[in-house]
Amino acid sequence: MVTIRTPEGVGSGVVYNADGTILTDAHVVVDQQKRPFESMKIVFADGTQAEATVVGADNPTDVAVVKADRGNLPAAKFSSSVPVVGQLAVVIGSPLGLEQTVTAGIVSGLHRNMPPSEGAPQGLLDLIQTDAPISPGNSGGPVVNGNSEVIGLAEAYLPPSTGAVAIGFVTPTATVLDVAEQILKSGVVRHAALGIVPTELTPEIAQRFNLPTTSGSLVVDVARDGPADRAGIQPGDIITEFAGQKIESVTDLLAELRKKDPGDKVEVVVRRGQATKNVNVTLGDLAQR
Repeated sequence: MVTIRTPEGVGSGVVYNADGTILTDAHVVVDQQKRPFESMKIVFADGTQAEATVVGADNPTDVAVVKADRGNLPAAKFSSSVPVVGQLAVVIGSPLGLEQTVTAGIVSGLHRNMPPSEGAPQGLLDLIQTDAPISPGNSGGPVVNGNSEVIGLAEAYLPPSTGAVAIGFVTPTATVLDVAEQILKSGVVRHAALGIVPTELTPEIAQRFNLPTTSGSLVVDVARDGPADRAGIQPGDIITEFAGQKIESVTDLLAELRKKDPGDKVEVVVRRGQATKNVNVTLGDLAQR
């Protein structure tokens, strides 16, 4: 585990390769405009420090790769299996700058989704839930099982002001390693794109615009000449099915979209007024939208 000090704060990370390659959360190493910091310091467990730069950051999954100017590091061991609900979960990091802090709990749930927000417009999907305490500064630090294997990176927590008690979220190792290898190989990560701006279809919105349903994902905007535009999807349409899966919310849509690759052809069912339309969409690449 390492501490990452940037111009805007403190986060955590984990050594991936002995050559100084470190994994962390993207939001730890980018500014408010999602631009990577030009430089930062890595503080190691032995107290030494090294300069580091961002190799790549993938905002949709909130995973980043950082390269420290130091070699011969002990790399962490990453779990190759899906964790089991109830098993030990140990969070290691620098909450509030307190380096090498350890908190413990259990895996509380799997496949949790967080809806889109200002900081994460694509939402955060397929997360591990834990009751191990996670605080600001833990972000990007390793969460390990009873065999000292990394099961994921500390991602977020729900503060007590929300009414939550010990609810934190972890980006699973499978996602972290897939994204990291793509960054190391090509510098970018490919994500399928539909080319729309979706929003939740609340009862208030449905009543205001006289919409026929409160279930589905409302299309607010369509990117010009994007995948949805070319398929005939319009603002005001309600997506009710995507690739054969029923869509109840924006999170449902994003979760199904995350399973696809750029270039995949999918059938999308939309409600337009009282009519239902089936359209075929060839998905684009989020990096090229």
